[in-house]
Amino acid sequence: PDVDTAIALARKYEHGFKHTAIIHSRNIETITRMGRELDTTLFIQNGPSTAGLGSGGEGYLSFSIATPTGEGVTTPLTFTRQRRSTTVNAMRVL
Repeated sequence: PDVDTAIALARKYEHGFKHTAIIHSRNIETITRMGRELDTTLFIQNGPSTAGLGSGGEGYLSFSIATPTGEGVTTPLTFTRQRRSTTVNAMRVL
């Protein structure tokens, strides 16, 4: 399938939960487009979903995005929806 179909299917099966989206691509325009269209809290490029939680990627490890306690990707000091974008391997600049 083409990229339009792939992004449409990703949006459909993410169900609008705004949780996590993952893409494997070398095309930065495609990656940017999908990140904008899905608008998820965690957006991982070219890596496993766990990279978005700090395991082999940017950030610190947590096992939840947001809970009533504020632990997870959000913290008690920043209990807001901070978006995190994680790029693994080829597109990393650091």
